[in-house]
Amino acid sequence: MADKQETGNTITVEQIGSPLRRPKDQRQTLVGLGLNKLHRRRTLEDTPSVRGMIAKVSHLVRVVDGQ
Repeated sequence: MADKQETGNTITVEQIGSPLRRPKDQRQTLVGLGLNKLHRRRTLEDTPSVRGMIAKVSHLVRVVDGQ
């Protein structure tokens, strides 16, 4: 078995902007994050790839604290 340790680091993001009239890659990034409607929240694993996706659509999402 693999020695994979659970770090438990998660990040919660909420969609605050509409993907309408945005470039296709930004819409696809929201879908990749599991967001598709306003005010939806997703708790994701805190990895560099997820951080990069959040940075790409930072004007459409916000990081929720205290989750």
